[in-house]
Amino acid sequence: MAADISEQPEAYARLLGADHSGRIAEVAAAIARRRPRHVVLTARGTSDYAALYGAYLAEIRLGLPAGLASPSVTTLFGARPDYSQALVVGVSQSGHSPDLCEVVKVAREAGALTLGITNEPDSELAGIAELVIDLSVGVERALPATKTYTAELLALLMVIEGVRAGDGRLPADERAVLDTLPELAATTLADDTPAELAPRYRFANTLVTAGRGYGYPTAREVAHKIMETSYLPALAFSGADLLHGPLAVTDPDVPVLAVVGGGPGGASMREVVTKVGQRRADVVVVSATDVPGTTARLPVPAVDERYAPLLDILPLQRLTHALALARGENPDSPTGITKVTPTR
Repeated sequence: MAADISEQPEAYARLLGADHSGRIAEVAAAIARRRPRHVVLTARGTSDYAALYGAYLAEIRLGLPAGLASPSVTTLFGARPDYSQALVVGVSQSGHSPDLCEVVKVAREAGALTLGITNEPDSELAGIAELVIDLSVGVERALPATKTYTAELLALLMVIEGVRAGDGRLPADERAVLDTLPELAATTLADDTPAELAPRYRFANTLVTAGRGYGYPTAREVAHKIMETSYLPALAFSGADLLHGPLAVTDPDVPVLAVVGGGPGGASMREVVTKVGQRRADVVVVSATDVPGTTARLPVPAVDERYAPLLDILPLQRLTHALALARGENPDSPTGITKVTPTR
C-alpha cells in the first residue's frame, strides 16, 4: 500500500502526458458533440467516491443534472430507465463489476452515450462502453485502492473540463495548473504529519469524517479506507448532514477528520468545525491553512477547490496506512475482501 501511495505523482504525470491527455481530449470532444442533457455515473466501492466527485464536477462546471445510478434498479428489479439523452459513465478499477457493466450495457442499448473509465483496457466494461479511458497506473499491489482512485479523479476532471471547453482541450491556464499536480502531490506525500498522528487514534472505537462539496467524496473515501484496513467503524457525513442530528455522536472520545478547502465548501466546513469543536471533539483538519478550534492539521497545498480532492486524499491515505500498522493490522491484505467484488 505504501508503494502504491508513493506512485501517485508519477500516475498524475502519466495521465497528463501527451498520449493520455490527447486520448482524453478526444473523448471529451466526442461528448461535447453529443450534448447530453444529464450525466449518470455508476460505480462500486472506492470508485463510487470518484464518481461522486464527477457528479459534483458535472453539475458545477457543466450545469448538467448529475447523479449516481442505483445498479440494483436494473440488475435486481429489471427496470430499463430512459437514458437516451444521458452521458452514462462507468467508473471501475477492474472493469469487471457485473452490476455496473450491466447498467452501462442497458444505457447504451437505450441510446445513451457511454464512457468507461478503468485501469483494465481489456475488461468487460471497456468492451461495453462506446468511449473508454485507460488509467494506465499499473498493477496495484495492495488490496485497498489508492493510486487507481486518484487517477479516476484526474481522468474525470480532465474529461469534464474538456467537455466544458467544447473541443476537448483544456484551457491553457487550467493545463498550467494541472501540470503542477505531480510536484504538489510529491510535496504533500513527503510530509510526516500523518505518521505522527496515527498513534493518537490507535485505541479509538469510532471515528467521524466530514466534508462539503468537492470535499465530501474525500470524506467518504477515507472513511471507507479506515474501515477496510483498521476495522474501525468510520462514519462519513456531508458537513451539512452532520449538523442535522449526527453531531450528537461527536465528543472527546470520537475523533473527527474534516476536509476544509479554500472555496465555498471549505467556508461552510469552517462553521461545522466550530460547532464540532464546541463539543470538545478531537478535530483534525485537512487544510492549506490553520483552522481555529482544531487539534491538528494535515497540511496540503492551497489550490482551487475543484482540484483539492487530488491532493487532500494523499495525507489521509498515509494516515490510514499508518493507523492500520499502529493497530497491529496488515493494510495490504484486509480480511474478507478481494480486488474484484462481484455484485448484482
